[in-house]
Amino acid sequence: MGNSALKAHLETAQKTGVFQLTGKGLSEFPEDLQKLASNLRTIDLSSNKIEILTPVIGKFSVLKSLSLNNNKLTALPEELCKLKRLDTLHLNGNHLRQLPAGFGQLSALKTLSLSGNQLRTVPTQLCSLRHLDVVDLSKNQIQSVPDAVGELQAIELNLNQNQISQISVQISHCPRLKVLRLEENCLELSMLPQSILSDSQISLLAVEGNLFEIKKLRELEGYDKYMERFTATKKKFA
Repeated sequence: MGNSALKAHLETAQKTGVFQLTGKGLSEFPEDLQKLASNLRTIDLSSNKIEILTPVIGKFSVLKSLSLNNNKLTALPEELCKLKRLDTLHLNGNHLRQLPAGFGQLSALKTLSLSGNQLRTVPTQLCSLRHLDVVDLSKNQIQSVPDAVGELQAIELNLNQNQISQISVQISHCPRLKVLRLEENCLELSMLPQSILSDSQISLLAVEGNLFEIKKLRELEGYDKYMERFTATKKKFA
């Protein structure tokens, strides 16, 4: 990609607050973007070949949306956690194994997509994010859902296509969790906490493609309570 083309993108971004450069084979975060650190609200660098997100990202003080889907990131810098206005973060299709320790400081974050990475556990940092609405952790290598998940504030949690065989009963205590997706995992019916059905806020539980037949789920104690929530929610959106 030529300098003149990049310059044109930068000029546009200066006016609009939006910098989008996708599918251009970039191997690094464009250094010249630093010049716009104080006025960029949206950055989309998806479908490139970026391996390292430079610590400079921490200087983008008004950034609200960052998309780096389908790159080659193996880690994220701690400086990312300084972005106090960031409400949308898309990192699908990278090679991330963990999140920075300070990730819970992203206090404005509402939408987080980490599908198709190499996470082995549900990051406990997510439990500090008070405004989180949607978390997508599908297509990772997660094997269990820890006790800390009970603190999660999200409305929707997508754990489809992992290797989950154990779920903490604490998931029933998530105060806002309405949608729980657990399709195509390694769950035995006995490992699914019944309190998800009988004693939680969850009104959509998706568990197809596990190690039990769906009709067996319907025989569990508490299933009728779950169906009441499911039906009430459907009516609300009908």
